[in-house]
Amino acid sequence: MQAVLFILFFALASLGVYFLVDTKKKKRGKGIKYFGGVLASISFLLLVLVPGGYYQVEAGEAALIKEFGQAKSVETAGLKWRFWIKDSVTYYDLKVQEINSNIYAYSQDAQTMEAQLIVQYKIMPDKIIQINEEYGSIESLEQKLSSVFMEKCKVVLASSSAMKIIENRDSLSKTVEEQINLGVSQYYVTITMVLVNDIEFNEAFESAVEQKMIAEQQQLQAEYDKQKAIIKAEEELEVAKLAAEALLASETATAEGKKIIAEAQAEAIKLKSIEVARMLGFTVDESGNIDFTGKTKEEISIISEYLKYIEYLEKWDGKLPQVMGDSTSVIMPDLSN
Repeated sequence: MQAVLFILFFALASLGVYFLVDTKKKKRGKGIKYFGGVLASISFLLLVLVPGGYYQVEAGEAALIKEFGQAKSVETAGLKWRFWIKDSVTYYDLKVQEINSNIYAYSQDAQTMEAQLIVQYKIMPDKIIQINEEYGSIESLEQKLSSVFMEKCKVVLASSSAMKIIENRDSLSKTVEEQINLGVSQYYVTITMVLVNDIEFNEAFESAVEQKMIAEQQQLQAEYDKQKAIIKAEEELEVAKLAAEALLASETATAEGKKIIAEAQAEAIKLKSIEVARMLGFTVDESGNIDFTGKTKEEISIISEYLKYIEYLEKWDGKLPQVMGDSTSVIMPDLSN
């Protein structure tokens, strides 16, 4: 645009000069000569004033227009024009800016530390005139912001013990950002990101922390081994308990079986006793009770002897005894097996 205007005004100036020269050569009238002079003067004046008044504002920045040094207006992106003799232009970057600082601070328990503080911010476009009036330049504003950022970070670090700072690393940046936002309201900026990293304590403290972590790891390992041993013991106890219960159940079943067999044998003997008693003339009631009233001891023993004889017959394999006595005795095999 400035090139086009320069060519246009240069052409007009050249035309005015031509009229002046041509008028002298051909001795034309004073009116033409006067017109040529005026045209040349105006063209030269415009050639000097107009093109120099144009300026470009890029996207992501703003231009502060000052009239004789006094802030007048703020212009956004585009091709603009001002009367450059009285108006000056100062550009402000509206994109995200970053201040990177090294922090040296003390914790609540007087442990020294060093950290890196990174703060990203943007200036408020509608507050550029106030920034200029109160701080003069963006460089001066950044110096004040840097001091505020560092001070707020030190306050946060000093409010916690060294171990708390280590434990709360993840939330430390957020806490510092909250404090910084409380302290920059009068500086007309918006905080977009705060990061506190690379925190390093003195060697003695770092060594103490390392030893503590080793001790904690050993304690955790011991606790793990203890829990593992407890679990193993509980598992073995459970296995033993189940085995004992199975054995008890087996023994109970065996005892119950023996009891049933014994009861069956007793019932069989009782039935045999009743039959033998009836055969020998004893009285037996409906409940199977034998009436021994009036019976001698010898008569009662006959039932027992007869039962033994029956048992012998049930177990006899049909073979005769190897040893025989006289005619008055009978040898019976041992039936205790």
